[in-house]
Amino acid sequence: MPELKILIVDDEAPARSRLRELLADVAAEVPNVVVGEAENGVAGLALADSETPDIVLLDIRMPKMDGIELAQHLARLPQPPAVIFATAYDAYAMQAFDLNAVDYLLKPVRAQRLAAALSKARVLHPPALAVLQGLQPEGRSHLSCHERGRLLLIPVAEVLYLKADLKYVTARTHEREYLLDESLTHLETEFAVRFIRLHRSVLVAREAIVGFERNSADDADTHWLALVRDIAEKLPVSRRQWPLVKSYARQLST
Repeated sequence: MPELKILIVDDEAPARSRLRELLADVAAEVPNVVVGEAENGVAGLALADSETPDIVLLDIRMPKMDGIELAQHLARLPQPPAVIFATAYDAYAMQAFDLNAVDYLLKPVRAQRLAAALSKARVLHPPALAVLQGLQPEGRSHLSCHERGRLLLIPVAEVLYLKADLKYVTARTHEREYLLDESLTHLETEFAVRFIRLHRSVLVAREAIVGFERNSADDADTHWLALVRDIAEKLPVSRRQWPLVKSYARQLST
């Protein structure tokens, strides 16, 4: 059998070392090679993009970006790897993984269980995004996009608005725009607490709204424009969305 390319992502160096040793122990049964190690999700995503591993052994609780969020970004890669979570979560928390058929290893990891998980991962598809989002209902902390051969991460907290344009969505921060290969509808669902819909093609961060003004252009559908913090651009508010947006505007004023 060809060697499985393995990426280890865990914030604890002893845990990474333990997994590397176990992988060496089971190599005769399940041929494998470790193509990289990372101590958090941000570094792990960069390595996964460059090394194209077959499997990522992934801790859940990590700084900067946890394992559930990293798995969501991995699922969007051109060649998404299979994911096996390695966690010290208790049995009650594991029910979510069992119900969603997501493979995991309980720490301390045992060689026999690791070998079985690797063999299973040969035929596993990456976890579905809907499953991963269900395991992280609060939403991601970052969005990701490919640009000029690089994988970029955009902190959601810095996004002022999201605008749909044909098959892409533009994410606007104070500094610049990014093109996302994601659905505006899915983004609205995932970040319902943070963003409000202004128009069929526009979501804006609630905290970024600084006011509204009437639209002087001859547009039957857009009577109002939203003013956004830090940028000169004004966003259209459709007649259909205005009652909801108006209600939010009243909350702002009080």
